[in-house]
Amino acid sequence: MGFGARPSASVSGPVHAALAAAGLTSSDVTVLATIDRRLPLAAALASASGWRVAAFSAASLAEQPVTDISGISGFVAAAVGTPSVAEAAALLAAGRFSRLIMPKTVFSGVTVAIAVT
Repeated sequence: MGFGARPSASVSGPVHAALAAAGLTSSDVTVLATIDRRLPLAAALASASGWRVAAFSAASLAEQPVTDISGISGFVAAAVGTPSVAEAAALLAAGRFSRLIMPKTVFSGVTVAIAVT
């Protein structure tokens, strides 16, 4: 699962709302991924949920192809240096041959995407 958020965002509620929307539970998640500058947000939620955390540089995220042009944002690219955070992070964390089961979706100001292998 990947997410993108403002530094002051509360991510727990939106992440759990995304899981519910996808018909998943927290036990279905193994890793929570995001851009490296949001590591503190990811680490706190991942630790509380028993998930691994993955934080990727903007350059690594920018190199990850996203499957749908809707996952690309000029605003995000200007703000953090990559056009995709949630989808790219989810795909990178899920590994080779991964695919999105939930493209980027906004829940209470937090963008979340879910990928599986």
